[in-house]
Amino acid sequence: MALTPIAVASLALLAERPMHPYEMYQLLLARHEDRILKVRPGSLYHAVERLAAAELVVTVGTDREGNRPERTTYAVTDAGRAALTARLRDLLREPAPSYPEHVLGLAEAHNLPRDTVVADLTAYVATLRADRDEIGALLDDARRRDVAEAYWIEGDYALALRTAQIDWLDTLVARLTTGDLPWPT
Repeated sequence: MALTPIAVASLALLAERPMHPYEMYQLLLARHEDRILKVRPGSLYHAVERLAAAELVVTVGTDREGNRPERTTYAVTDAGRAALTARLRDLLREPAPSYPEHVLGLAEAHNLPRDTVVADLTAYVATLRADRDEIGALLDDARRRDVAEAYWIEGDYALALRTAQIDWLDTLVARLTTGDLPWPT
C-alpha cells in the first residue's frame, strides 16, 4: 500500500498512542500540521479505514460519550510501524517532484503586462511575509514551552523557505520595477 501524506500522519500519531480519528484530526490541527498537509476529517477517516484494511492499524476499542456517535480507537501494528519507517526514510532521502502552482504562474507571467506582474507579486510577497511571521510566532511559542526541537524542525525549514522565497521575489520585483529585467510588450 502506498502511503499518502495523511496516512503517514495517521500512522505517526498512532505510533504515539492509540486514538480515534476525531482525536487525531484535532491533534493535527493543534500541532498546525494542516500547514504541511491537507487535513480534512473525511480524508482522515478514509485513510484510517484503508490502513485498517491493509492491517497497518487495528481496532482496540469503541466508546460513546452521551449522544455523540460511537468512536473507534485504533492502534498501529508492527506492520504499520515498519511501513511508517520505510515511508519516512523514503521521504527523507529521495527528492520527490512537486508541482507548486505559483511556479507555473512565474513561468507564464510573461503573458501579462509588467505592472500587473509587479502588483501581483507584491501582494504574494505580503502574504508570504505574514506566513513567515506566523511561522516565527509558532516557533517562538514552541521554544517558550520548551518543546524539544526535534518536534518542530519542519517549522524551521518552512521559515527558511519563506525567507528565501521573499528574498528572491523582492529581487525579481525590484528588477521588474527598474526595468533591469527586459519584459515583452
